[in-house]
Amino acid sequence: MSAPAAEGGGKNSLHPLRPEERLIVALDVPTPDEARGLIRALRPTVCFYKIGLELLYGGGLALVEEIAADGAHVFIDAKLLDIDNTVEKATANIARLGATFLTIHGQDRKTLDAANRGRGSSQLKLLAITVLTNLDSNDVREQGIAMEPDNLVLQRAGLAVQSGVDGVVASGHEARRIRQRFPDLTIVTPGIRPEGAELNDQTRVMTPGRAMDAGADYLVVGRPITRASDPRRAADAIIAEIATAL
Repeated sequence: MSAPAAEGGGKNSLHPLRPEERLIVALDVPTPDEARGLIRALRPTVCFYKIGLELLYGGGLALVEEIAADGAHVFIDAKLLDIDNTVEKATANIARLGATFLTIHGQDRKTLDAANRGRGSSQLKLLAITVLTNLDSNDVREQGIAMEPDNLVLQRAGLAVQSGVDGVVASGHEARRIRQRFPDLTIVTPGIRPEGAELNDQTRVMTPGRAMDAGADYLVVGRPITRASDPRRAADAIIAEIATAL
């Protein structure tokens, strides 16, 4: 299966994604066996999965290859940030696993450029993390940054464009401004919560329909699906909302 990356940004794509291809389910569980159980429960509705730090450090790297070999897509949410040489070599190793997306922190060009070199001619697509969706203005100020989160997101999206990476990870609250200023960037939006769902540890959240209207290409959804009594039904409902927004 080829990578379902939107060409030229979601709604202006020459090859528009189907609604079900735009949903990425976060496998935020501690073990591969639990992740496999979720994947079985979500078949055939879901075709794209995110593996983050919790699962990566619990045996998730082997699971990346397993999911890819089964024909689904994998988003490795590693959030790489280190010296140039380390990021480049880590990206090169990750590129061999068959994943579709990899995240690196988008706070500086050295990190982004190193990841670009590391992926080489592989099909791996790189996403720059802008500002995490659990952070607000106070959190950004604690980091010594005298910018509001939405402006910081735009500044880092600009770095992503300059470096030539494929897209960004940003909340739905910033998606519209990113789409307007950088129309060719792929926008992957976490912090998605259906109407009435608990916020948990998220701060800058948005419903699936509103995020799509704002310009997101892909939505990352975890607990509202994975902790639902019927995960597949929950996923179907979100895909239906994506379809309506499109």
